[in-house]
Amino acid sequence: MTTTTPTTHQTDPASFAGRHVLAELRGVDPAVLGDEHAVADALRRALDEGGATVLDVITHRFEPQGTTVMALLAESHASVHAYPEASAAFVDVFTCGVQADPELVVDTLGRELGATEVRAQVVARGAGLAPAGGGREVDEPLAAGMRRRWRLDEVLWRGRTEWQDMMVARTAQGISLFCDGERQSTEQSQLVYHEALAVPPMLLADELRSVLVVGSSEGVVSQLALAAGATRVDHVDIDTECVRRCAELLPYGYTPAELAAAEAGDGPVRMHDADGWQFLADAAARGERWDVVIVDLPDEPVEVTDPAQHARLYGAEFLRRCADVLTPGGVVCSQAGCPTLWRNDTLQRMTDRFDDVFATVLPYCSDEHEWAYLSGRVDPVDDPVALAISRLDRFPELTSIDADALRRGAILPFAIRAGLPGS
Repeated sequence: MTTTTPTTHQTDPASFAGRHVLAELRGVDPAVLGDEHAVADALRRALDEGGATVLDVITHRFEPQGTTVMALLAESHASVHAYPEASAAFVDVFTCGVQADPELVVDTLGRELGATEVRAQVVARGAGLAPAGGGREVDEPLAAGMRRRWRLDEVLWRGRTEWQDMMVARTAQGISLFCDGERQSTEQSQLVYHEALAVPPMLLADELRSVLVVGSSEGVVSQLALAAGATRVDHVDIDTECVRRCAELLPYGYTPAELAAAEAGDGPVRMHDADGWQFLADAAARGERWDVVIVDLPDEPVEVTDPAQHARLYGAEFLRRCADVLTPGGVVCSQAGCPTLWRNDTLQRMTDRFDDVFATVLPYCSDEHEWAYLSGRVDPVDDPVALAISRLDRFPELTSIDADALRRGAILPFAIRAGLPGS
């Protein structure tokens, strides 16, 4: 047993978050697994490689066989339960905060023990602040008591940007983007998502010369705007590294060359490294105007006052800032949550906010994706669905939207309609 050293426990609420890796090591030499000192030494080396702070290590050898090694960490704990008769071991590594990398610990331990196979599941734990999983599986939170598990066939990149944990990995839906443990887009579904977001507002707007995009790191919305005839697209995103990683690694959206041109202001797309909240205020003060403003963000936190950077961009005040920079007949669109009963909190709130800010609101609840979107004009339009349908020829090619889809998508779920004022 090692001698413990004094340490200070973190009390910042944000420290109540971490990654928990549950793993199985297979194909390990039984002689190694039966030696508690060899297992302990391997675990120490793995913890050191993963940046963990070891406070104490306890070992126990069972008769006639079997070994357990427990490590107390400043970041939490790690354990190995070895079964020599099966040439296998169960491994459990949990670390709080972002200093230690439990996935690296598990990978290193597998190599140190000579495992021929490592199976791991990564669980994000804590108050919605845990780093994104990046091992072999990701548990994506859906709603209270509900999660969706993604199998990762290959992790192409995983790291921490200034604003979020980001990962690009191969999944059953192709190359996929995860931020803070939540799926943002996948190769298979991204065009359905982005068409549902961008096409309705671009049809509802009277003109389509200039488009402002807030968020939407992949760049697909910018490309859809150009395809529809826009001659100027301003793309604002606070996470520059995420945008660049997307261009490098995703097979959709900007290419590295297109993004470099946009960052240099060389062409119809101009990239702005800025906070959307402040960018809109500054643009209004300068008198800048756009025909369409599209806000593409992760799903809304519980309240607009949530400390997440993007939370305030879902509020009515931000929608008014967007309305202030519209040309006559212009449109604001926002990702507005999910229409399903167990995930519709955001859609309920956003519907109320759009109705407060805009005289005309066109919903689009995608029938091929799980999200809903709202488009608003400050002036009244008698039949926004018919107006949007009449302009479908603005897009030379669409894969998921036609007149029938627009009609169907404009009907909000009954649960939302029943809660509206006057219903």
